[in-house]
Amino acid sequence: MRPETQSKLGLFLRAVMAASRSLLLLDYDGTLAAFRKQRELALPYPGVSEAVQEIMRNGRTRVVVISGRDAKEVVPLLGVHPRPEVWGLHGAQRLKLDGTLEIPQLPQETRNALSAAENWLHYQRLHELAEFKPGSIAIHWRGADETAADEIRARALLGWMHIAQNAGLDLLEFDGGVEIRGHAPDKGDAVRTLLAEMQPQTPTAYLGDDRTDERAFRALNGRGVSILVRPVWRKSAAQLWLQPPEELLQFLLQWGKALREHSSSCGEAVAAVNG
Repeated sequence: MRPETQSKLGLFLRAVMAASRSLLLLDYDGTLAAFRKQRELALPYPGVSEAVQEIMRNGRTRVVVISGRDAKEVVPLLGVHPRPEVWGLHGAQRLKLDGTLEIPQLPQETRNALSAAENWLHYQRLHELAEFKPGSIAIHWRGADETAADEIRARALLGWMHIAQNAGLDLLEFDGGVEIRGHAPDKGDAVRTLLAEMQPQTPTAYLGDDRTDERAFRALNGRGVSILVRPVWRKSAAQLWLQPPEELLQFLLQWGKALREHSSSCGEAVAAVNG
């Protein structure tokens, strides 16, 4: 880990150690797990699930995963028990700890537009590259060479741009794909909601890798530390950069250590008071 990054994270983790409550916000694909062409095989990097589970079991950190996937799809991949709260569909869907799933109802116009977007994929013979979610459709070209990726993107947007403009839908580009979706909360909205549910001085970190995480980085800046998790640096609103998997796992393990040191110091203080 770069010395400047280690120094800044050290200061932040000391705040975590001293606080009675902290907040850890995590993207999934590209952050906790490497991208896979077969999305059902995108398991967390070795040691990551165990580190997140240790943080959760301490009880002093609220852990929330904010993903572009359907929230229910994240839970079995993450493999953490008890599971954390999960926000899916880039923040439009919220799976609470009690199992309650919150998702806005789509207007008929939006449903009609998404149906037209799906028909366009069939016409372009791109249907097999699509991921269908509640309220959106994504096209993935990760793993394709640059020429093939550019062609897939152009063919999808040729029809989707017109559909989105007419129906007022959003086109959300991410690393390795593009998504057409109805107007809905995004990751930045999710972060703002979660911050509002915590005390103002709660130590908070958001870890993400994609362009869809930039809104979350911007929503957090001034209230916590935003961390870009990618093998290669890119321009970002994030304050710090970690390279997965080693630096990511190191950070999570250090968070767990900070929580244990807090518990240990509290235990020593109680013992001293009790004589």
